[in-house]
Amino acid sequence: MKSKILMNVGLKNNSPVAYLMNVLVTGGAGFIGSHLVDRLVARGDAVTVFDNMSSGRQEFLAHHGDSIQFIEGDLLDIDAVKSAMVGIELVFHLAANPDIRLGTRVTDTDLKQGTVATYNVLEAMRCADVKNIAFSSSSVVYGEALEMPTPESYGPLFPISLYGASKLGSEALITSWVGTFGLKAWLFRFANIVGARGTHGVIFDFIHKLKADSTRLEVLGNGRQEKSYMEVMDCARAMVHLTETTDEQINCFNLGTHDTCSVRRIAEIVVEETGFENVSIEYTGGDRGWAGDVPKTMLDPTTLYATGFEPNYNSEESIRHTASTLIQEIGL
Repeated sequence: MKSKILMNVGLKNNSPVAYLMNVLVTGGAGFIGSHLVDRLVARGDAVTVFDNMSSGRQEFLAHHGDSIQFIEGDLLDIDAVKSAMVGIELVFHLAANPDIRLGTRVTDTDLKQGTVATYNVLEAMRCADVKNIAFSSSSVVYGEALEMPTPESYGPLFPISLYGASKLGSEALITSWVGTFGLKAWLFRFANIVGARGTHGVIFDFIHKLKADSTRLEVLGNGRQEKSYMEVMDCARAMVHLTETTDEQINCFNLGTHDTCSVRRIAEIVVEETGFENVSIEYTGGDRGWAGDVPKTMLDPTTLYATGFEPNYNSEESIRHTASTLIQEIGL
């Protein structure tokens, strides 16, 4: 794809500015999306962010000022999506329900915010003749994989959460648009992404629990849940790198590290980073934190690394860096 990118010229403050592409980022005000926007702006792209602000935050993008275009809209409003798609060359589709556990209570959440939203993005792309989409999928599409580390070729895929079903359904919609309408797609199956600006997840939850009570930390499950983790800036860098260096009609990659970290160890790291002493770490029991939680995942990122990409952090380093950063952001 890199060889096919043409230099465009736009206007900023009445002065000509060169940029690489007109890019739309759905969910661009969110945790991962805002870091991706940082990378794209630094590359010189003309970036439009489309976000309904259900979990996004204006302060994550405030430092860009008027150098990006921001559209507050809902992907379920297909007319709004079609309007935002005019003139776009590449879509990074990250918008989704960020809380897997919410799907157990409001069961159509992931259907609407994931699968239907992805359909609307694809249909708007078809109408505007936009041919390139990069999608934030997830390791949860593998379900309880019998092969670990799990490669992209693993199957059949049987997700066990509604969130995972939505991600797999979205992947299928995207590949069908590739086959039917000639799109080019990048499918990124994320490990657990952690880092600055985090607004949910185990590290975020642990810090808030300790802020409320510095003497005890409740851990859902038995603490033996074990997963791959990737630092968010590494994730954003990997996404941009892969859209620049790979050029198949369908490009599917695990985004993660070669190792894992247990929830028990995460709890220990968070306590260490807070500096609190004599904290009682208490486990609720069971092999998973909630219905639909996959107790153990370990991605095989060999195909990502083969493209020349190297992360700055492994799983445990990502967690420690995140704990330190979020403690400062939260004000513990």
